[in-house]
Amino acid sequence: MYHYTAIVTCLAVALYFFFALQVARARAVYGVKLPAITGNPDFERIYRIQMNTLEWAPIFLPSLWLCAIYVGDAAAAAIGVIWVIGRIVYFLGYRQAVPKRTPGFAIQALACTVLWIGALGGAVWRLVH
Repeated sequence: MYHYTAIVTCLAVALYFFFALQVARARAVYGVKLPAITGNPDFERIYRIQMNTLEWAPIFLPSLWLCAIYVGDAAAAAIGVIWVIGRIVYFLGYRQAVPKRTPGFAIQALACTVLWIGALGGAVWRLVH
């Protein structure tokens, strides 16, 4: 069973939901009416946090689960928690200023890369052995 990975997946989904709520809140605060996605730089940064998280989800989630299957539940979940932390750091930085997004982006990108390498390496290892 993959209990830890399931919990990390739920954390990632909850974080994405939180980001979506932040976009709705920012629309009201900055007066950006639907369907607009531009107009106020503060709103645009919050919107990009949500969109960037959505863009990384199809990279993160399969890599997380495949790493859990081929490497191990606890290891994949631990790296998945690092990804979640990276997204939080990204959020905290990017909402202040564009250049402040870099540390969080680097953390989550590195975590995703490690998960992907683990997934691919584990699959190839099992195929060969």
